[in-house]
Amino acid sequence: EKGMKMSKSIGNTIEPQKIAEQNGIEILRLLIASAEYGDELRLGKIMIDQSGEMYRKLRNTLRYCLGSLKGFEESERVPLNHDLPLMERWLLHRLWQLDRVVRQAFDTYQFRVALSAIVEFCNVDLSAFYVDVRKDALYCDAPTTLRRRACRTALDEVFSRLTAWLAPILPFTTEEAWLIRFPESVSVHLRTFPETPASWEDDFAGEEVAKLREARAVVTGALEVARREKTI
Repeated sequence: EKGMKMSKSIGNTIEPQKIAEQNGIEILRLLIASAEYGDELRLGKIMIDQSGEMYRKLRNTLRYCLGSLKGFEESERVPLNHDLPLMERWLLHRLWQLDRVVRQAFDTYQFRVALSAIVEFCNVDLSAFYVDVRKDALYCDAPTTLRRRACRTALDEVFSRLTAWLAPILPFTTEEAWLIRFPESVSVHLRTFPETPASWEDDFAGEEVAKLREARAVVTGALEVARREKTI
């Protein structure tokens, strides 16, 4: 961590086997995939802990998708076109943007770029925004309503891509998630990256949701103040 070389005489060596025993091999994989391999690689407890936190967030995203998609069938799927609600059009637009970044990064062996884009999408777009906004519809709308069906259809596309994009970096975790959802399938590692249609590009949805998020940030900030003051 301090930029010193590992040395047995100094006693500051860190063995991969010990990291795997204490944290799991997937966390070590994430650690290496997120490293800038053009520079000297640093390693230490803080970085291992950060990798562990990143892993938990990614795993929880896959877990949320699995829970939200339980019982999802093809008959429930809605056409992915401009008749979708704004939120789902925006989510597909984000997947379209992300697909280009991830493919380019993997093609040029920039694993850090791909991983960073995926993690940001999971944390900022999915967890902090889309899931928070849509959870009422997901939990409370009738199963036949367009909004709920569109939400589950969009989350199915998210799950399909996340498991494929993360499979080279988190082979055990993605395999587990994929086989829980599709137990009759052979392996996530026999898949290729799903094609993302150009029709998912939707700048209008992107701009509208950007305005919505700005307004939402003001409102949620005001709500937090009201909570602190015990007004609500």
